[in-house]
Amino acid sequence: MKKIKIAIEGGAGYTAGELLRILINHPQVEISYVNSESHEGQAVTSVHTDLLGETELRFGKIDPNKADVLFLCKGHGQSVSYLKNNRLPEGLKIIDLSQDFRTETDGFVYGLPELQREKIRTATKIANPGCFATSIELALLPLAKAGLLQNDIHITAITGSTGAGQSLSETSHFSWRNNNISVYKPFRHQHLTEISMSLKKFQPAFQNELNLIPVRGDFTRGILSSIYTSCSISTEEAIELYDAFYQEHPFVILSDRNPSLKQVINTNKCILYPEKIDNKLLIISLIDNLIKGASGQAVQNMNLMSGFPEDTGLHLKAVAF
Repeated sequence: MKKIKIAIEGGAGYTAGELLRILINHPQVEISYVNSESHEGQAVTSVHTDLLGETELRFGKIDPNKADVLFLCKGHGQSVSYLKNNRLPEGLKIIDLSQDFRTETDGFVYGLPELQREKIRTATKIANPGCFATSIELALLPLAKAGLLQNDIHITAITGSTGAGQSLSETSHFSWRNNNISVYKPFRHQHLTEISMSLKKFQPAFQNELNLIPVRGDFTRGILSSIYTSCSISTEEAIELYDAFYQEHPFVILSDRNPSLKQVINTNKCILYPEKIDNKLLIISLIDNLIKGASGQAVQNMNLMSGFPEDTGLHLKAVAF
């Protein structure tokens, strides 16, 4: 099979680095261009030092006419501007990793494969989901499909520092982040809009509160979401429901014991653990925010759009120690 040609715009950030790491070893693709306006002409390994010895690529201007798939790894708000100011060929497939099109505007399809895999297969423009949204939606979709979200939902989700991106800020410095945690954007996080949209695709009448408390963690990568809601089903019924829902989805794994974050780091997995305690159903959801929460999911979407097996290039093992 002929390899598809890949272009990456906004190639210097964390998500682009993870995307390169995955795609360099993907058997069905060839990376044609990687662009970073601030690093033009430099070796990709001068920024992504973990790729030393893996690639000879250099940052340079993208010619979209010589690519089959374009990944937009630009900052939030910049993808809209890029698409407005650049004339792209008609057949080019676009996967945007920002939040600009996650409400499915301008012909973009929301790219959560476990929600709408078949729609992704025929799409030409994909809006990659947010990292918190991915973790929370995967925990709640089986309940929404069964019409069981009848009460308010309470979520505490802690994320690693890479979730804030590569640009420096007070709360991303090592001296601030180390041995420290803090709450930010309580009840107002930007991912709530896409979470609500996704749940309503299965349970249109859902109107209850999504109470999200995001927490900055003192580690670099990963998200642990602890979610609970009042629910009538037992632990055994929940396990049966989740098993059936995710039976044909290769990256969502049900755990029979309370899991830990290191089980998903460096992988495209989401591990879920449901448990009924009194009248509350608790669901713990774990992902790597840079892979299943960003670049790995983008490759998963590319595989579906290109007719490849969904898991191609994504057999990544967790780093346990």
